[in-house]
Amino acid sequence: MADPMDDRDATLIRRRLPRRPRGLPLRAVAPNAVTALALCSGLSGVRFAIGGEWQSAVAMIMVAGVLDGLDGRIARMLHGESRFGAELDSLSDAISFGVAPALIMYLWSLAALPRLGWISSLILAVFCALRLARFNAKIDETDQPHKSAGFLTGVPAPAGAGLAMLPMYFWFWTDQPIFASPYIVAAWVAFIAVLMVSSVATFSWTSLKLRRTVRFEAIAVVVLLGAALVSAPWHTLSAICVGYLLTIPFSVASYNRVRRLRAAGERPRGSEPTPSA
Repeated sequence: MADPMDDRDATLIRRRLPRRPRGLPLRAVAPNAVTALALCSGLSGVRFAIGGEWQSAVAMIMVAGVLDGLDGRIARMLHGESRFGAELDSLSDAISFGVAPALIMYLWSLAALPRLGWISSLILAVFCALRLARFNAKIDETDQPHKSAGFLTGVPAPAGAGLAMLPMYFWFWTDQPIFASPYIVAAWVAFIAVLMVSSVATFSWTSLKLRRTVRFEAIAVVVLLGAALVSAPWHTLSAICVGYLLTIPFSVASYNRVRRLRAAGERPRGSEPTPSA
């Protein structure tokens, strides 16, 4: 017959033993899988560039950008945010939007200038990594003026990758050799890299709020944009990139206005803390 004291002692011992650390929650697998797919897309772009399939290479970077925009939303929807996912996302962004576009641009045009072209490609890749490192270093800080006002600091990595390849978009639909000039491409890539690590305030699309009266019009615009991307992708991407660059002076002026109002002790309308991207 078992001694009840032995059972009680065994129960106490089990309670005192340290619990084994839990693994990655199952709900965190889905967003991390999407992040891994984004990484695969970025690396696939390099593979297509090596084979001279330039349009497919650019398309893979675009796919990586779409997946990068989905993984965070999926994680928040499933409550699967984790430190592992945040680190994986940063590594994926550094490769998909820094290393991959830099190699694609080098293989496409900058290889004609082995030294200057390679330096320009390195600047794009390294500055993208520096931007992501700066974001990770400030992710837990509460005093972030741009973020608290609904702005981003510099051009985000996915947008920077898209902007860096703007000469390729023009080259695809115009077939003009000037857009493939290594001198122009090198200067352009370096300029976009500087924008990525700059302190320029840019609009955060997640902080934009539509009025109830224009929701139908917004859906119509999204549908038209999707149709344009399918029927004339390079024309549409060129227009989007140019339009984004034109918004930067307005975002700088808007942030300066918010900063002046804060200095005066007023709170501007619609200035609520938003997550940075």
